[in-house]
Amino acid sequence: MPRPTVAQLAYGSATVVLSTIAMLLLSQTSSGPGIGVIAMSAVILGLFVALSVPKPKQTPAPRPVAPPEETREREPVHETAGP
Repeated sequence: MPRPTVAQLAYGSATVVLSTIAMLLLSQTSSGPGIGVIAMSAVILGLFVALSVPKPKQTPAPRPVAPPEETREREPVHETAGP
């Protein structure tokens, strides 16, 4: 599994904190189950945001190009005498 990037961690964490504060202030709940539901929904929202951040594209290393067969020098084949 690939590791998350710094941007994914930052956006996800900020989303969790800010959405938790916003939902707690807007709902004005003080019960334990209400706070738990808000916290879980904020974590799920943070995961969605972190996974939707685009990952940087990795460019593959250039492969060396072999010359065509006609221009490549052929090495002589050495045959060894059997026992």
